[in-house]
Formats: sequence, structure tokens, C-alpha cells
Amino acid sequence: METKRLVLIIIFSTSLLFLWEAWQKELYPPASQVMSGATSDSSNQRHDPLPVPGDSLTSTVEESGGISSGIEGASPSITPNLFAIGEKIKITTDMIVAEIDTAGGDIRQLGLLKHPSREDKNKPYELLLDKTARFQVAQSGLIGDGLPSHKTKYTVDSNHYNYELEAGQNKVVVRLLAPEVDGVRVAKIYTFHRGSYVIDVEFEVANHSEATIIPFSYFQMLRDENEPTGTSTMVHSYTGPAMYTEADKFLKIKFSDLDKNKAEYPTNADNGWIAMLEHYFLTAWLPAPQTPREFYAKRLAHNQYTAGVITPVGTIEPGQTRNITMPFYAGPQEQNKLAELAPGLELTVDYGWLTVLAVPLFWLLSFYHSWVDNWGIAIILLTLTVKLIFFPLSAAGYRSMAKLRVVTPKLQRIREQYASDRQRMHQAMMEFYKEEKINPMGGCLPILVQIPVFIALFWTLMAAVELRYAPFALWITDMSVPDPYYVLPVIMGISMWVQSKLSPTPADPIQAKVMQIMPIAFSIFFFFFPSGLVLYSLCNNILSITQQWQITRMYENKAEAEGNKDKNKRKRKGKPETLPEEPQLLAAVNEDTSNQEVATAANTDAEHNEKPQPATIPVKNKPPAKTRGTAANKKPRRK
Repeated sequence: METKRLVLIIIFSTSLLFLWEAWQKELYPPASQVMSGATSDSSNQRHDPLPVPGDSLTSTVEESGGISSGIEGASPSITPNLFAIGEKIKITTDMIVAEIDTAGGDIRQLGLLKHPSREDKNKPYELLLDKTARFQVAQSGLIGDGLPSHKTKYTVDSNHYNYELEAGQNKVVVRLLAPEVDGVRVAKIYTFHRGSYVIDVEFEVANHSEATIIPFSYFQMLRDENEPTGTSTMVHSYTGPAMYTEADKFLKIKFSDLDKNKAEYPTNADNGWIAMLEHYFLTAWLPAPQTPREFYAKRLAHNQYTAGVITPVGTIEPGQTRNITMPFYAGPQEQNKLAELAPGLELTVDYGWLTVLAVPLFWLLSFYHSWVDNWGIAIILLTLTVKLIFFPLSAAGYRSMAKLRVVTPKLQRIREQYASDRQRMHQAMMEFYKEEKINPMGGCLPILVQIPVFIALFWTLMAAVELRYAPFALWITDMSVPDPYYVLPVIMGISMWVQSKLSPTPADPIQAKVMQIMPIAFSIFFFFFPSGLVLYSLCNNILSITQQWQITRMYENKAEAEGNKDKNKRKRKGKPETLPEEPQLLAAVNEDTSNQEVATAANTDAEHNEKPQPATIPVKNKPPAKTRGTAANKKPRRK
């Protein structure tokens, strides 16, 4: 296969890999246990049935000596609307601004103060919201006869509806009370912490009845399948439920699988968490380790999905009070901080099958940012570091391309000579490569080795929430969105055009035209890419052009010097061959002339005795007669 054709195949394959990784990188998760009843009938829209624990979870309570008569009456209630409306409770801390509705005691709205909205920089990004077009709310409740759920009407204990974290305070506590039923009093307590995106959701169950109860608690997230506003249409990121267990590791539960009732995931475990993911942010319930739990995810109705966890509260004897607390995280996908909250939570920053490469790249990027305090400069330093690591490989590739560029005219002559016989042409080209000691694959293999690293870096920059609203310089104030004036993509296209000029020109006219069009085509793609990704690609191209230009110049100068040396050598070789032969030639001529003179004198003396043969003598003596008139021949005769 011709080298130019192979280069084109590699370039197009890389492009397809980017597109495939962007649109289809989400793989089907492995299955350990199928969740039965994962979907409900579409007629359940607005009915929202309560979750019911399975046999595996209830058996853990029965084995501990409890009785199961307290949960059989868990029939779902019916509400005419998706979200009932009650009184609003507003909470403001140094990290979030949240809103709790007394109808269900749910967190209906939650904004991130340190992460502005795409629509308005002066407003926080709404991670939780209960709008009609897009919604995601955090719901929780208890399972059992008469116990409050996310459909229960709560009251505020302190009759205070506006909470704010004051200076010197480390937390804000909001206490809600459910109506007492059959002597069971339940309080729902929210605790917001300073400098944290974790909210503790606690149920306090006081049994003042004469019967023993065994309640279960559930904590879930209800949302639609719509992607967040401002999401790039060119670069896809996963939106939907995800979970983690030590046995099955990180799994994604796609909305499409829930629609088809094909979602497969572990249901029972004593470890792990469940979350809802979107680009840059997530919400997650984080049960305490080494406690029994049951995970679930299901489709409630069209564009309504829920994912959560059920945990036992335990047996509550008459006169006893039990508490159960579930941490709820609602914030950005900050990889370093997520790892401290729960095992495997950092995997929500998903880099796909290139996680092994992407994690150290992000660590290095964060290190540079801590040094220069600018994510744009950190990207430049990271690109330079990666380029230096692969300098030997890229240099080998560029050397091979430089050699091919030097011998391109000779290859063109071979193609023209064997234009009618392609098999003979390829054979002649292979012989020529062997003679010139050129590996036609030498320029391609180093590039293939670097492609996984470059794609990993691509997704590292794509998934890094730290780049959101991170300024670089001048007009680039947000490196997670495209360049508003398209300056970087245009410069990127120019750099690709310059790089194509340094590469060997394909002999095939069609290939040559494709190579000319590719910079324009790729520039169009970069118009829609985040400016941080374009900055990385531009820096990589500039470094590649510098390296390739230097290597190409060295080989071209070397080839020109060798050509001049051969010419000079041929000239110098011609002079010594002429000078030493002149004396020998003169001596030979003198010797021949002397012999001819002796023969002539002998013939002259013989003329007196016999008659000469005129037909023969003139023929024999005709050549020497021409040299007799020279000055060198006359001097010996005088002697």
C-alpha cells in the first residue's frame, strides 16, 4: 500500500474514532443481577408509586429478630400533579442556595453559587429544579403503614422559612415534622454544611404506639432525560443514572434501557452508591459503608425516571426512637474531592476506556494550574510535556516523512515509468525504498502510538469541570465553550494547512486534493469545540510544525550538500585523470615518431637498389607522415 494512501486512512480513521468516541462511547454495563419490575406502565404518569423493598432486603431485618408486619400496607398514594405545591423554605450557604417544599419535604431547587448559569453569569447553575421543561428533584421518605413519604405534607418545626449561614456558623439545620399517625412521630431533618456540597438527610422515628414497627427508608432522584441547557451538540456527554458497588464497579443505567426494560445492574449490596449524572455535575445518595441496601432505577412515565436506594431503619420497639441519615451530594464533578466522599465516586468523571491514561494527565494538568493559576497556560504546559515525552517517536516519524519528501521526484518518475503496470510499479517502489533505506511505514507507526494519548487528553479537557468559566486571556473568558470570535479555529486551520505543506505531496491527484481540503474540513469541526480543546490542538500543531520543519530542513540541506559534494567530486576526479596522461601521451607520440623516421630512412636508402611499391608504402607510412611536420619531430632530424 502506498504511504500516502496509508496516511489518509490513518487520518480518516482517527476522525471516525473521535466521532465514535463522542457519540457512541457509552458502552453497555456488565450485568450481575437484573432488576425486576424496572419499568412501570405508562398509565402511571402522575401516580408515582412508592418503592417497595425486595425479599433480600427484608430478610436482613427478619434475621436480626424483627417482624415484617409493619410494611405490608405500603400502597402508593395518588396525586393529580407531578409535584404538589406547598410552602417554600429557602436555605443559603457559602456554596449553594436551596429550596425545600413542605409538600413532600423534597429539595425542589438547588443552585451552585460558584458555578454560574450558561444563560446568565449572575445566576447560579440550577442543578435541582422543578420546572416543566426540565426537572430534577431529591425525594425521600419512609415505607410502612401511615409513615410519611415524598407525598406527605410537612410543617416547619421552627416556623422559620428563610435560613442563611451566618459568619461563625458551620452548618444550617432545617427540621420538618410529619403528621403523627397511630402514635408514630417522624421528623425529617436537613443539615447543610459550610464549604461542602453534601447535605445530610435524616429521619427521626419515635414510636409512641404499643406495637413494634420495622420501617424502611428510601432516597431517590426524579428527573427527565433532557440534557442540560448549553450542552454542545458536537461533543456528547452521558446523562442518566449511574451506580457503583465493589463487586461490579462503576455502571451506567441508560434511559433507553429503562424504556425497554433491559436495564441490568446489581440490586442488593452492603456497599456502593447511586447517582444521576450530567455534564460537569452530579447528584448522588451515599449510604454508609457495610450497611444493607437495595438499589433501584425505573421509568415512571414518558420522560420521567427515578433512581434511588432503599435502606432498613431497623426494628423500633414501643417507646424507642431511631435515626437514619443519608448523605446527599449535589455539586460539580471535582475528581479530587469526590474520591474523599465515597469509594469510586471519582469515577463519575468518566473518560471511558482511556481512564488509565486520562487520570494522570488530569493530575499533571492540575499540578500546572496550581503553579501558574491559569488553566489556559496549564493546557499549554501539559501539551508541551506530552510533546516532549513523545519527541523521539514523533521525530522518527518526521524523519521518515522528510526522507520521502526528498525522494518524491524519484518516486514520481517511477510512477510515470510504470504507470501502465501497477504491480511492477509497487515492486520498483519497494526496491527503491530498500535501496534508499526508507521505511514507508516509519511516518505512520509513531503517530498510531500517540493517538490514544491524544484522545485521552481530549476527554480529559472535555470532562474537566474546572475549565467551566475558566478564563485564559483577552476575549477567551470561558474555556469550556467555543471561541466566540472563532479566532482559535481559524488559526488552527492555518496551522493544519502549513503542516500539510511540510508533508510529502501525494502523487495521486485525488489524494492531493483531499489533503488540501482536510484543513478546511477539520477547521469546521473546531468551530464547535470548546476553546480549551482548540487551544490544546493548536499548541500541539505549532510544536509539531516546528519539529517537522526543523527535521525536514535538516534532511533537505543534507540532501543538497550531498548533491553538491557529488558534483564537486566528479569535477575533481576529472582533473587528475587528464593531467598525468599528457606526458605519457607525448612520450608515446615521440617514440612512435622516432620509429617512423628510422623506417623512412631505411626505405630511402633502398630506393637505389630496387623499385619501391607505391601502392603499399604510402598506405603504411600515411599516418606517421601526418606527425612528421611537428616541431617535436624536426629537432631529432637535425641532430
